Amino acid sequence: MIARFLLAALGAGLLAGLLVTPVQYARVVPLILHAEAYEDGGSEGHDHHAASLLIAPAQAATLDRAFEEAPGLFGGSVVLAHSPADEDEGSAALVESRLLGTILANLVTGAGFALILAAASLLVAVPITAANGAVWGLIGFAVLQLAPAIGLAPELPAMPAGDLAGRQAWWIATVLLSSLGAYALILRPQPVLKAAGVFAILLPHVVGAPIPADLASPVPPTLAAEFAVASLATAAIFWTLLGFTAGHAFDRMRRSEPQLSRAA
Repeated sequence: MIARFLLAALGAGLLAGLLVTPVQYARVVPLILHAEAYEDGGSEGHDHHAASLLIAPAQAATLDRAFEEAPGLFGGSVVLAHSPADEDEGSAALVESRLLGTILANLVTGAGFALILAAASLLVAVPITAANGAVWGLIGFAVLQLAPAIGLAPELPAMPAGDLAGRQAWWIATVLLSSLGAYALILRPQPVLKAAGVFAILLPHVVGAPIPADLASPVPPTLAAEFAVASLATAAIFWTLLGFTAGHAFDRMRRSEPQLSRAA
């Protein structure tokens, strides 16, 4: 039973990760490519115009940086065009590497978050179904992405960032406290626990996320704001898809259980 439950969750996560990739093509990727032009003061070393014509997906700005810092990480190599003779080859390799990396990252992310959603369902003894799957997904989005984004907004290349260890610690604390707060607000009837849930949700934002020492950035504020909105909207779509597909997968698994019992 548990094995089939986990397999259903994995299948739903892989499907959701695959389905969200075109959304990244349409909304998130063009903004990342635009922001890359501001790195190193808009150096001509990177052929951003060629890359922008070949819309290449990226999981997020952080993953986009990883492609350049760790070539071959996802089975391809990033080749940046440094001369006219290398332009076509470099652009094609860049697109291929990012496309492969994005698909793999989305599949892994979808599978991982699906398992987290399934574990949460088992922990609180509230099943995920086709009827409430989208709600489960939106709760996951609120806890794991929206709440941390209030203090640590999605970042574009060339944007300043605070201490990495400090940001990671704050993100983990925010997710844990938001999870406890959501549980208390949604599933516990006691007013005291609901009040404690509100306190848990607000606490990390009262403390505040680490901020960089220098806030200067070559990226225009309007572009950064547009990217944050597009990233969060894409994440909301992903989580809704994840909850919806997980609910249908679990319902189908439950319907097949009596048939398997009768066959045995």
